[in-house]
Order: sequence, then C-alpha cells, then structure tokens
Amino acid sequence: MKKLALAIAATVVFAGCDSGETGKETTQPTNAAAQVSSEAAQGAQNGGDLTAADAKAFLEEAQSRLAEMAEELSHASWLASTYINTDSQYVESLASERFTSLAVELANEAAQFDDLQLDAETRRQLTMLKQALVLPAPKDPKLTAELAQIQSKLQGMYGSGKYCTGEGDAEKCYSLTEMGRLMAESRDPEQLKDLWVGWRKVSPPMKPLYERQVEIANAGAQELGYDNLSVMWRSKYDMGADDFAADMDNQWNKVKPLYKALHCHVRAKLNERYGDDVVPPNGKIPAHLLGNMWAQEWGNVYDVVKDEDMEAPYDLDALIQDSGMSEKDMVKVGEKFFTSLGFKPLPETFWERSQFTKPRDRDVVCHASAWNLDSKDDIRIKMCIQKTADDFITVHHELGHNFYQRIYKDQPFLYREGANDGFHEAVGDAIALSITPKYLKEIGLMDEVPGSDKDIGFLMRQALDKIAFLPFGLMVDKWRWQVFDGEVQPGDYNKAWWKLREDYQGIQAPVARTEADFDPGAKYHIPGNTPYARYFLARIQQFQFHRALCEAAGEQGPLHRCSIYNNEAAGEKLRDMLAMGASKPWPDAMEAITGQRELDASAIIDYFQPLMAYLEEQNKDRQCGWE
Repeated sequence: MKKLALAIAATVVFAGCDSGETGKETTQPTNAAAQVSSEAAQGAQNGGDLTAADAKAFLEEAQSRLAEMAEELSHASWLASTYINTDSQYVESLASERFTSLAVELANEAAQFDDLQLDAETRRQLTMLKQALVLPAPKDPKLTAELAQIQSKLQGMYGSGKYCTGEGDAEKCYSLTEMGRLMAESRDPEQLKDLWVGWRKVSPPMKPLYERQVEIANAGAQELGYDNLSVMWRSKYDMGADDFAADMDNQWNKVKPLYKALHCHVRAKLNERYGDDVVPPNGKIPAHLLGNMWAQEWGNVYDVVKDEDMEAPYDLDALIQDSGMSEKDMVKVGEKFFTSLGFKPLPETFWERSQFTKPRDRDVVCHASAWNLDSKDDIRIKMCIQKTADDFITVHHELGHNFYQRIYKDQPFLYREGANDGFHEAVGDAIALSITPKYLKEIGLMDEVPGSDKDIGFLMRQALDKIAFLPFGLMVDKWRWQVFDGEVQPGDYNKAWWKLREDYQGIQAPVARTEADFDPGAKYHIPGNTPYARYFLARIQQFQFHRALCEAAGEQGPLHRCSIYNNEAAGEKLRDMLAMGASKPWPDAMEAITGQRELDASAIIDYFQPLMAYLEEQNKDRQCGWE
C-alpha cells in the first residue's frame, strides 16, 4: 500500500509497513458551527480578534469535513486496490488530491489560533490538525503544486525501478520483488553484490528532486510555526522535539548490548561461510550478505547463523496445512483470539467485504492491510492469504489493527488513531508474540507443548528480525532530521547516510560509495516520505505491551512462552487502552496498559534473556564490536 502524506489518513487503513487511503471533494459548511468558523476565519483575515469559541467552532467544522471526505477517500482507495485498472486509479488520484488540499487548508487555518489561550483539549486537536501533514506545503499555490509534482515523480521513479543486465536478447531485468527473493535465497557473494549495486542505480536521479522537496516542505513547516521540518516531525510525540530524539537514543542504548552480541555472532558465522576475503573476522559486516536489500532484517540468513543442532520446536506451516483450515478459517481463528479477550465479534460486513484471497479475474494489491472505511464499523482486511506460518501471524497482526480501529470509533474524528504512530503497529505485533506453542495447543493445532530445549533456535530467529532491525529503524529518521534542519547539506547526503549506518548498525557498503550515489533513495520510505521512527517505537512498545499483558494474565514462565489467549484480565487491560485512541497523550495510554508512563526497552531484554546468555557464551573468545 502506498502512504498518503497525511498522518490523519492513518485513521482509515493500516498495513504492516505502509498505509493508504483516498477521499472526497471539499464540502461547504452546512451547520451553525461551520458558519461561525467560516465567519471567524474571514474575520481574522480582515484583522478581527479570534476567540476560544471560534477555535472550537473551527474544530467542529474541520472534523466534520474530514470525516465526510475520508469515507469517500477510503472507498476510492479500496476500489483502486482491489480492482486495479485505469479508471479506479484515476478516481483514487483525484480523491487523494482533494483530501490533501483540504488537509493543507485546515492545517494553515489551525495555525491562526496559535497565540490564543485555550483549554488542553482544544489545543491538542488544533496541534493534531497542524501535524497531520507529513510534508506541509506553503500557502503559495505554485509551491504547493511543485511539491505535489515532486512527490509523484519520486514515488514513480521508485515504483518503476528495476535492474537490467545484458543486452539485446540476452537482457534480463529484475524487479525489486525478484531481487529481494534472490537476496534472501542466494549464497553467492558476487551475485548478491551485483544485485545490491544494481538496485541502487534507481536512486541518483532522485537527489535533486529530494533536495528541492526539502526546501519547499521546510518553508511549509515554518509557515505552521516550526523552525523546520525536523522539529515538526519530532514534535508529534507529546514531548519536546529534542526530548523525543534523546529518548530514542536512550532506548537504543538499553538494547545495544544485545544487538552487539548478535552482530558479533552473525559476523563470525558469515566469516565461517564466506572466508576472510568476503567477511572480515572483525569490524563491520558487508551489507549485501544479510539476506535483505537494506540489511534491515537478517532472518533470511538463519540457515547460515544457526548451529547444527538448532531446530525449530515445531513447523507451523505444516501444522496449518495439515489442519485442513481454509484461508477464511485462518481469519476465523484470529477473530477467536480477540473474542477470547472480551472483544465483540467482527461485524457481518467484515466477512462480506474483506478480500481474503487473490481473485482469479483481476489484478489486486496483495500487500496485507487493515481498513476502516467509515471510521465506524465498516472494517475489513485486504490480503491474498496463503496457508503459511507467515500469513497466519499476519492475520493476527492485521486484526489487531481492526479491533483497535473499531474500539475507538466513538472518539472525535481526530482521535480515531493510535496514541502515537507506533502504537497501531505495536498492538498487532504484541498479539503476534502470543502465537506460542501454548496457544497453538489450545486452538488444536498441536497435541503437546514442546520442551524448552529448542527455545534458543526460536529466539535466534526472532532476534535476527526484531533486534537486527532496531538500529536501522532509528537511523533512517536520524538522517532525515539532519537533512531537514540543515546539519547535513546536499553535498554530504550519502556520506551522512553511511556514517549513520556504520555507527549504528556496524555494516558497510560492499563497494565504494560517493556523492554521485543517493543510497537513501533506494529505500521506499525516503522517496515515499513515510516517517520511520514509528517502526522503531513499535519494536520497543510491542515487547512492553506483551510483558504487561502477560503479567496481567498471571503468567509465571518465560516471556517468550507466554500467550494471553483466553484471558479476560489481560483483555480488559488491552481494551481499556485501545479505547482511548489518541484522546490522551501517549504516556497516558502507556500507563493504562503497562503502569509506566515512559518507553522502556527493558522488556526486550527480558524476552531475549536466554538468547543473550547463549550469545555471551558463543562470543567469549571473539573480538566483538566495530570501529
């Protein structure tokens, strides 16, 4: 799914990594409050004095207009994703443009109340309106149009990117999906290096466009009262911009010892596989050898990293296939997880309108996503479900979004989202952490819960994705913050990118990189303008939620073996937090579920404690770390 440049759009659809939606033409004020708001805005333009009552009337109108447009927006986007053709894409693009224009208009109008003394609720909603824009356009219509054109070009350049080798009849072109599969499966270092370099040829033409986009968006942020776009992005977390950045670093420092231990072990195993000429026994790991185009998750090299006696405690793929359940049955099992916690069953329309499998008669977007088309009860998932362990887990994750969307439906429109942009992802992932042997036995997929002797293999596989991701999840937006605030100038874009990757991840490019390259643009979220801190937050929060819910459930065993399935006490705690939506600052929501008011990465350390002990033993004669 593509992601609109609007945080507000996330109230309608959520995907595992990206979310999208589309909207409806601006409507005229139709009620008394809207009339008061329009008159107040006109009065301000004429030099009149605004009041607190004007602010409240403006918010009432704004939320009414947004809610109406968002519903049409989401229907247009659903159509474009499930019936891909020229007409549906055209309808979606028009709706998206109108919704964006309304959001720009309302954000600028909200800024005119900045100097008023207002109650906390009114101020919070006005701030949310201003911060809903990811890339705020200036009021100048020429700059607004230029910014929209740049965004479209950047996404088009990325989306059409491919890597071709050979010439004439011997030419072979690879899509990013095909390259990703080869990066995951190939163990030929020269082929992996070729693919790594080849994909990054897509991004150098993006650089001048990206530089201009930063200039325009910074001007838009300044019109909204922010020093620059970096400050605006970092101000969305109910704390000062610098305080938020410092807290991110604080959480990273808690988990860095675990990451360094994992890095040390993975480097040693890669060195055993490829030799000193490919992987040095000390220092940084070459980025092309970690099973992922961006070296952000390393689970695809589990076969290289694991010990010979490391075996998974069970084969979930086989359990699902042997059970005889259909794709829809997999969703029914996921629904039962939530109803066992006290949530209401999904509405009948969910089963009538969702896309569970890939249709035979048309093209569709198969990327898994969770939708709420009317911000009320028209919730759906869109998947092309396969009978695999990955999709079984994904179903539980996406339903986490749906049940979250549904339970906060009675909040004002602006509050119909997660407490911060990491919460929605963290909730789905926290539920997925409860897919343990205990849960699989309770739902009849296993006869007996395996012993703990194979837990290290399971935890290693988990860590290769979840722990390996953390420094990447942190540094992507660190790079953007430095670009937005001018600390990094265009002449140093690539140098700054690789400094962060080397410092935080301990990886290095397999070939020399220069400023003729623009490697940040080879990651979707940069040309797609999707904030990335949310994914770092979600990786921390999911374990914090899981630990708190397991404690509420009275679980006494290891955290990685806990499942909250069928536990009303855990369900009540979860429901109470989800129902808050974004109505309160996120520390309030965090306190409601965990009893803590702050982010706390110690839950990750608790979860992976057995693996950390294993890694320390494995690494005792190795030189860990990197310069």
